[in-house]
Amino acid sequence: MTEKLYRSPYEAYPFLCDDAADLRCDFELMTDDMASLTGLLRAKVTDSALRAELLWVCELIYHLNPALRTALKTAPAETQRLLAAVGRLRAACGERCRRFVLTQGCEAACLAHILRVRAKALVRLLYRHAQQGRPVAPALLDMANLLSGYFFHLALWLNARAGVDEIEFVSRNY
Repeated sequence: MTEKLYRSPYEAYPFLCDDAADLRCDFELMTDDMASLTGLLRAKVTDSALRAELLWVCELIYHLNPALRTALKTAPAETQRLLAAVGRLRAACGERCRRFVLTQGCEAACLAHILRVRAKALVRLLYRHAQQGRPVAPALLDMANLLSGYFFHLALWLNARAGVDEIEFVSRNY
């Protein structure tokens, strides 16, 4: 017989004790983490247009947060806006985004790279959730993937603005 799980009266979030196979709380914690890091990145940039965009991205990530537990409430126009931001940054980076680069550079770019990886981890969690037979809105997968692309191109753009050269990574395996 298993011992009853202790529930702290100070529990920080009511779903923290969810069954380990239930990935919804993990998704919510990951989006909360990403939104918090986006706020930190925003604190490290001075460009007013980028600060406004990062505030929007932070809010967008929080709108994704309950999507597995309730429903995805983002609009197609928000996906298009994020896609346009990725395209704008990609175009501004030019040749910088044609190589695999080391995750280095200015502090803001390094933080953007961390967010890029966190978005990929979010995508991975969504695929695991779907593989368990649970519904995942295609638009949610699109948004999580776009966030990874956004933060990647933002890292390159931030390094370019800071005058930091990208360092190409050449794998010994590929």
